[in-house]
Amino acid sequence: MTKARLMQGNQACAEGALAAGVRFFGGYPITPSTEVAEILAERLPELGGKFIQMEDEIASMGAVCGAALTGVKALTATSGPGFSLKQELIGYASIAEIPVVIVNVQRLGPSTGKPTSPGQGDVMQARWGSHGDRGVIALSPASVRECFDITVKAVNFSEKLRTPVILLLDEVIGHMRERVELPEADEIEIINRKLPTVPPSEYQAYKPDADRIPAMASFGSGYYYHVTGLVHNYQGQPTQANNLTAELIERLHTKIDNARDELTLYTEHYLDDAEVLVISYGGSARAAIAAVKAAREQGIKAGLLKLITIWPFPGSIVQQAAVKAKKVIVPEMNYGQLAGEIERYVGQDKVVSVTRVDGELFKLEEILTPIVTAAGGAK
Repeated sequence: MTKARLMQGNQACAEGALAAGVRFFGGYPITPSTEVAEILAERLPELGGKFIQMEDEIASMGAVCGAALTGVKALTATSGPGFSLKQELIGYASIAEIPVVIVNVQRLGPSTGKPTSPGQGDVMQARWGSHGDRGVIALSPASVRECFDITVKAVNFSEKLRTPVILLLDEVIGHMRERVELPEADEIEIINRKLPTVPPSEYQAYKPDADRIPAMASFGSGYYYHVTGLVHNYQGQPTQANNLTAELIERLHTKIDNARDELTLYTEHYLDDAEVLVISYGGSARAAIAAVKAAREQGIKAGLLKLITIWPFPGSIVQQAAVKAKKVIVPEMNYGQLAGEIERYVGQDKVVSVTRVDGELFKLEEILTPIVTAAGGAK
C-alpha cells in the first residue's frame, strides 16, 4: 500500500533521481537547490552510490561527465550562477554524447540576484546557453509529485538518447511541500543506456544505429574509445572531414527530433471549448490553473495548456491548442521569454505576455484580469 508523505519539491527530485537509478552526484551547494545535494549526500552511500562536493560548478559538471562515462547514472544540481558556469561542459556532454542530468532550481535575476526568490529566467539559457548548435531537452515540473516523476523521465531521456537533460525547477516548486503518494518501484519505468553488442575489436563508440543513437560502452569494461569535445569520427578521434562534421551536428538534433512525441509532456485543462487559452509552466502554472477555474466560475470559457517539456518546444501542441482561442495569455516569472517562442507559432497579435519579475509568485488576480479583459475584447 502506497504511503502518503509530506515532501518538498527538492526532496522529491532527489528521490526521483534515486528511483531512476542515479548513483553519482557531483555538485556544489547553491540556493535554492542545496537540498537536492544534502539529501543525496545522505542517501547515495546507503545505496552504494557516490557523492562528491567539488570546488566549484565547473568541476562539478566535469565530475558527472566523467562518472557517466564509467557507466553510472549521474546528476548534478545548481541554480542560476552555477548553471552559467556549467554551460561549456554541457556543450561538451552534448557533442561527446554523455548522458547526464542537470537540475537548475531557478531564482530571480542575473548574477547573484535574489537567491531565495523564485524566477524563471533561465528558459532561454537552457536552450541557447552553451555555444554551438545542438538539440536540447529541458523539462519543467509544476508540483512536488511532478518533481519526482519528471526527474525519472529526465534520467530516462538522458540515458536513452545519450544526451544531457536539463530539469528546470523554480524556487517555489523546489521549496514548497505537498502531500504526495509516490509510486512503488515496480510501477516506475526505468530506461538504461544501450550497451554494445559487438566485441571490443569491432566497437565504434559514435557509429549510430538505425535510431541515430550509438551504443555506449562503459570505461573500464574492456572497450576502448576516445572522448573529445572536437568534432570526431566514429572512433571518437578528431576529424576535419566535412561529411562527418555535418553528419555529427545533424545527428545531435535529429536523435532528439525523432523522439519528439515521446519527449513532449504536457497537461490540458478545460481546453475543449476554451476561447481564452492560458499557456504556462512550472510555478507560474499553479496560479494559472487557479485563475482559469475562477474565470470559469464567471462564465468565461478559459483553458490552460500546462507545458512540462519546454525544449524541444512543443510547437504543434501549442498551435493545436490555440486554434479556437481568440487570445493566448502567457504568465511567466521572467520578462516574457517563452511568450516570444509562442508568438512564432500562433502569431504576435494573439499573445498576451503577463510577467512578474519581483521575486514573488503570481497572485490569482494577476492572471485572471488579463483573462477577463481578453474575454471582453472577444465578444
